[in-house]
Amino acid sequence: MFGIHDFGVFIVTGIILNLTPGPDTFYILGRSMAQGRSAGVASALGIGAGALVHTLAAALGLSALIAASATAFMAVKLAGAAYLVYLGAKMLLSRASSAASIPAGFSSSGFSAAFRQGLITNVLNPKVALFFLAFMPQFIAADSPSKFAAFITLGLTFVVTGTLWCLCLAWFASLLGDRLRGSPTFGEVLNRTAGALFVFLGIRLAVTK
Repeated sequence: MFGIHDFGVFIVTGIILNLTPGPDTFYILGRSMAQGRSAGVASALGIGAGALVHTLAAALGLSALIAASATAFMAVKLAGAAYLVYLGAKMLLSRASSAASIPAGFSSSGFSAAFRQGLITNVLNPKVALFFLAFMPQFIAADSPSKFAAFITLGLTFVVTGTLWCLCLAWFASLLGDRLRGSPTFGEVLNRTAGALFVFLGIRLAVTK
């Protein structure tokens, strides 16, 4: 179909890669534990939407342009790193809400904000763009009659399996958060831990060659 080969191998490999922790995983964990299931689901869907953007970009060749231009790659990478550091610093410098023991870095955000931040976190990670560009072509025949359709098919498959995993992650993390959210100490610890982690991930993304 569309020149796709070894589709089963692609699905298995994609699932394994989705299970590998990264910035998206930690963002979902932080949101789910701090704000509950709704925010966790919004984060997972936002990240899935970001992956759709990368799928379309790879199919249209935009990711290839980013890979070919050092300036474009650096600009996107630094923008993504700055956004992660911003989220982390906001959590580090804020205090947990005493009313609901929700970290203040998250407390003012609703479903749409969690979705939007998940989307931006994923879209502004050029490593994801390059991953799509390097990974999916391996499963598309060179003489494929419709490479665009092949990219879209593989991308949607990867997004669906990844989103399902993210939703499971949000569900179980929210259950843990429900048990701990009533503790003011938990709110402070989560704020500091998640904030420091986001700053670390942002710095690591910025210095990655």
